[in-house]
Amino acid sequence: MKLGGRIQAAIEVLDDIAARRRPAQDALRDWGLSHRFAGSKDRAAINNLVFDALRHRASIAWRMNSDTGRALALGTAVFQWRETTDSLNAAFADDRHAPDAVDENEIKALTTSTLKEAPEWVQGDVPEWSAPHFQSNFEDEWVAECAALAERPPLDLRVNTLKSNSAKVEKALQRYKASPCTIAENGLRIAARSGAERLPNVQVEAGYQKGWFEIQDEGSQIASRLIYARAGEQVLDYCAGGGGKTLAMAADMENRGQIHAYDSDRNRLAPIHDRLKRAGVRNAQVLHPGEDAPEGLAGHMDRVVIDAPCSGSGVWRRRPDAKWRMSEDAIAVRTTEQDQVLAKGSRFVRPGGFLVYITCSMFASENEDRVYGFLQENTDFEMVSAGEVWQDVYGFDKPQPWSSDLMSITLTPASTGTDGFYFAVMERAD
Repeated sequence: MKLGGRIQAAIEVLDDIAARRRPAQDALRDWGLSHRFAGSKDRAAINNLVFDALRHRASIAWRMNSDTGRALALGTAVFQWRETTDSLNAAFADDRHAPDAVDENEIKALTTSTLKEAPEWVQGDVPEWSAPHFQSNFEDEWVAECAALAERPPLDLRVNTLKSNSAKVEKALQRYKASPCTIAENGLRIAARSGAERLPNVQVEAGYQKGWFEIQDEGSQIASRLIYARAGEQVLDYCAGGGGKTLAMAADMENRGQIHAYDSDRNRLAPIHDRLKRAGVRNAQVLHPGEDAPEGLAGHMDRVVIDAPCSGSGVWRRRPDAKWRMSEDAIAVRTTEQDQVLAKGSRFVRPGGFLVYITCSMFASENEDRVYGFLQENTDFEMVSAGEVWQDVYGFDKPQPWSSDLMSITLTPASTGTDGFYFAVMERAD
């Protein structure tokens, strides 16, 4: 496929997403199934066009004065991929699969429009309803924080120290220019690509198959490290999902002690079994999903980790379609779920043990508000300074997370170069 055909495909997918309010991956998959002639490079380019359009949907729609699939795809090609109206029309002219030529009104929008008069939520490329949430959390920096959420993410890897080391994995992936992460000590990063370029599929690499490394954003790696799980401890990963933090903690614990991996959703938990085996983890027990964690663990855990269900606003750069499907009402549902999971999970913390609360949200309503609300209702718990833990682990010479009082911290794409993660620790009184 040529550029024109790829842009026309992106237009069709974007229109499908808008009309049916469906996840981008579903629309892209269906397009691929009905257009089997498209090669892997074509599909990768179309994916990139669609996801870049969704990352910058608000600002492109403002400049184009339209949010149709055509406006978004043309705007992405010019504003993000650095094509010109002349290059587009030249590409469209000799391609029967291309869209119609760029017309005069579109040329004017593509060549003269700016964001100078645009509302701040448009400049930040976030839904209008979310602006107060970001503004209250990040004050004067909120637009810059939002804009960072609209950039392409890198591919981050966590080296599995149970089986390998950073130097060995970096050498194995040298053709992809993997380099050490800025903060996470066992992290490697493959920088985001531009235009039609795609990130490598590292899951086909021998090192991945052997369990030398896992795909895990640096922010998630940092949060896992800050849990501070020690060898010999009893740890409950209460919302384990696919097991990323379980695997990271197992390495920190050097396979000694016990991690109890639980999730109420068996579909989320299903991948953990193969991942544990591949990584060589021997100190993790997967609890039966869909039921409450065994009451025999209540009051006996050194650490209980709650990676709570949330809006996912911190990972919008990876899932840009999700930010346009999310709503204020959905946040209210999530906060109720977060209160419930905190109440349930806290029962398993032993006296003197720790309750860790993590989200991939950048909204205080899902983060600080939930933690301080819990503490008001549970006076046998008190806050521990996550900021001081950060300083003990990572010092002062690396990028610093957001924190109003050093008690809890928020990692963000703009501040730490990671996905957005909130982290707080509470200790149960002896």
